[in-house]
Amino acid sequence: MSDRPRATLDPTQRLRRDSAARTLAASRIADLAALTAADSIVMIEVLRSALDDTLLVLAECSD
Repeated sequence: MSDRPRATLDPTQRLRRDSAARTLAASRIADLAALTAADSIVMIEVLRSALDDTLLVLAECSD
């Protein structure tokens, strides 16, 4: 284990992380076989956005 102090998220970063977690959880319970092509595209775009924001939070914590 590292001796580095653990990064602490500010309230906005926690909200963003929690939103991404909820988005991921919702996508996991979706019946993918029942989605239309348009719904699949929307889900992919929402997941991409959540991933992008999560990476931004990580970058903020590591700077």
